[in-house]
Amino acid sequence: MDTKIIIEQSDIAFGTSGARGLVTNFTPDVCAAFSIAFIKSIETKFSFNTVALAIDNRPSSYAIAQACAEGLKQLNVNVIYYGVIPTPALAYKAMLDDMPCIMVTGSHIPFDRNGLKFYRPDGEITKIDEQSILSASVEFITLSQDLAELCESQAARSAYIQRYSELFNSDALAGKKIGIYEHSSAGRDIYKPLFESLGANVISLERSDVFVPIDTEAVSDEDREKALNWSKEHSFDAIFSTDGDGDRPLLADEKGHWLSGDTLGLLTSQLLNIEALAVPVSCNTAIEKSNSFKQVTRTKIGSPYVIAEFNELKAHFTRIAGFEANGGYLLGSDIEVNGKRLTALPTRDALLPALLVLAQNKCISNQLLALPNRFVASDRLQNFPTDKSRELISVLTQNVEVLTSGLGLQVHSAIDTTDGLRVTLINDEIVHLRPSGNAPELRCYAEASSLTVAKKLVVAALKFSNEYYI
Repeated sequence: MDTKIIIEQSDIAFGTSGARGLVTNFTPDVCAAFSIAFIKSIETKFSFNTVALAIDNRPSSYAIAQACAEGLKQLNVNVIYYGVIPTPALAYKAMLDDMPCIMVTGSHIPFDRNGLKFYRPDGEITKIDEQSILSASVEFITLSQDLAELCESQAARSAYIQRYSELFNSDALAGKKIGIYEHSSAGRDIYKPLFESLGANVISLERSDVFVPIDTEAVSDEDREKALNWSKEHSFDAIFSTDGDGDRPLLADEKGHWLSGDTLGLLTSQLLNIEALAVPVSCNTAIEKSNSFKQVTRTKIGSPYVIAEFNELKAHFTRIAGFEANGGYLLGSDIEVNGKRLTALPTRDALLPALLVLAQNKCISNQLLALPNRFVASDRLQNFPTDKSRELISVLTQNVEVLTSGLGLQVHSAIDTTDGLRVTLINDEIVHLRPSGNAPELRCYAEASSLTVAKKLVVAALKFSNEYYI
């Protein structure tokens, strides 16, 4: 069998971060083809004899990992399986050991879908690497249906915990009462013991045996209500959670209000004294308005685009980072924190931003008071075909007044087509539409000086978009 042909016929495609598709399309041979093509695409650039694997808690993830491992065996490489751990934990351990890795996860998308994330020994693959995987043509033997069981190592879990337990003093969270919304997060067995080791009083909340597709960019009304109720019931200082694979944080203040991901990223970057940032175009303009950074570069949406900018920034700055609107934090350079060296981790991470903000003496709501008065809301239309999203955005880009008049908004002052259509109005409000890179969804982001206004803009824009072709 040929990897290129199998992948082309699979209906699995690369999105904003990783290859995604329906579980039914991740057949054993498709999983083997992707794994083999990945290794073949990087083997001339790096020296290694071992590949690491890990998974999230989706029902389909273990079988996909088994198939990846069977495919890799045909290349005569060793495979280490780290079990259910967060994506950044796998990436961190693999970088420490100078080996590539594959994470089986669909992140925040529904459990009828899944995905593969690929990491070279030096970090997350680029868009160029993705094309190399797709174009690789490697012969391999079709897999049998009887896949070998995987032997699990705890080493990656331990290394990830150690990264942060050694960064902070053992009393960093002393006196803090923190709820951890565990649901089906891949890191749910890590967070409580880590937070407790730093002195926090931790209460576990709503652990689930069913996969829960938490989207940190589009927090459901149900999860918003849960946080408010939990905060009232337990008098928490904060509530922490993540998406399915633990690379996107979700943090609520002492009142039970979830912070937007880019707000959390901004606070984190200020606390780390970051000099230069790379952030997607969808992030809050409070980043620039805060005047906290020497340079802010805007990119297309997706961690590979953020990471690609790090090389440019390294030529001029020493403290470099990036984050996304979903809150995932990417540390682009080694830096000193609390008098200790924190090594770069150029992939989305949920723990660093949460721990830094929680370790401050000020409560979270007071920390937010120092930020510019800008608010972002976001949501998406699910089961909205990607080609329909692209057609809609193409039409609106050619005639922006169709959108502004349809929403009853003021005329626009600028448009940005870096990723989708981002329209800035003369009153400085922003409406941004783009197709999801991971699922058939149309995403909308809105920014205003009031959260209420931003939410209304999102609702109106999605309603307009849904009705446009009816």
